[in-house]
This record gives sequence, structure tokens and C-alpha cells, in this order.
Amino acid sequence: MSLLTLLPFIVLIGAMFLMTRSAKKKQQQAIEMRNQMQPGSGVRTIGGMYATVKEVSEDTVLLDAGPGVELLFAKNSIGAVLTDEEYNRIVHGIEHDLQSDAGVVPDDASSLTEADDVSDAAADSDDAPVDLGKKDADDEPADATADTRAKKSDGDSDAK
Repeated sequence: MSLLTLLPFIVLIGAMFLMTRSAKKKQQQAIEMRNQMQPGSGVRTIGGMYATVKEVSEDTVLLDAGPGVELLFAKNSIGAVLTDEEYNRIVHGIEHDLQSDAGVVPDDASSLTEADDVSDAAADSDDAPVDLGKKDADDEPADATADTRAKKSDGDSDAK
């Protein structure tokens, strides 16, 4: 057999080797991630449930899913171990970004009515007309309005 007939088989075997190698790498990383779990870590199961690790044994994990809710899962069912910030953001809605607190709208409207001088200035600026790009009859040239009035009056006199 010639080398050209064997070349497709060699390429196919090489591709299969590379695919299995990357799959083994991902599997090894998942095992390492599951072994790094400690009590108090936030996790996401492969089913999409978020919980906190309570106990870790060789093959199982005891998860605290809420007050009084403890669930026993196989270690293989843990999809991801989350950082504390990520777990709090997803589960509790707590953001650690200090800049996001600057633009928070107050719960009550009392802060909106306290500054009367600001609202008076805003009311004065609302009186000015806003140009929306439409042309009104007042914006047309005087000759055009006179021509349209003359045409209407001519048309009206012809109809009588």
C-alpha cells in the first residue's frame, strides 16, 4: 500500500487522539474542582440548583439548600464551585460594586419633593417648545401660506 492510501486513516486516528486528550483534560479539571470543595462553598449542581456545601465525604456532598433543607448529592453531580461574590450575586442578589450604589433610586418619594428650587427650575425649562422635526403651519414661509389661502378661496368661489 502506498502512503497516500494510508494518509486519511492516519489523519483520522490523530484527530481521535486529540479529541480524547482534550476530553480527558476537561474531566481531570472537573475532578480537581470537585476535590477543592470545602464546607461553606457555594455550588451549582448539574441540575441548576444553587446551595452551600455543608459536608464533603469521599463520594457524596451534603448541601444546605435553605433553612432546614439538607440534601445529599453525589460528588459528580456538582457542576461548578462558585466564588463567594458570584454565589451571593446569583442567590441573594447582593452586588459588591460600590459604583452601582451611587445611582440607586430611593424607596419613597420624599426625597423627590424636598428640593422645590430644583423642581421650579425644571418647570421653567419645560415651558420651552421642543423641536421634534415636524413643520407646523406657523413655520411655513409667509408667501406659501398666502398662496394656499388664495387657492382655497379660489376653489371655494368656483364651487359656489
